[in-house]
Amino acid sequence: MREKAKKVIVSKFPLRLMPSVRENAENFSQKEGVSLNQFINVAVAEKLAHLQHEEWAANRRKPTPGRIARALEILNKPTGIEPHAEDRLSEPGQSKLIGKVLHSR
Repeated sequence: MREKAKKVIVSKFPLRLMPSVRENAENFSQKEGVSLNQFINVAVAEKLAHLQHEEWAANRRKPTPGRIARALEILNKPTGIEPHAEDRLSEPGQSKLIGKVLHSR
């Protein structure tokens, strides 16, 4: 059986832009090779993604020394698979970034 295609409901929304904003948006949409409508849709989607990430970051559980230690245990657990040469750490078992994070606390 063929699945019925889901209809996407698109609503119209009159948008008032300041003339300078509209002109800039039109210029960039032309450079991108998309319609002004598509450009604005992507811009709004990007802004929403940014705001959602900020909200997630503000509400996520904060790292504690215990949680960092547990994460390092997991990351240092042997897998039996050798890393690629470019993935090897200069100091065995210690990431430079994680070392900086731990020492900055």
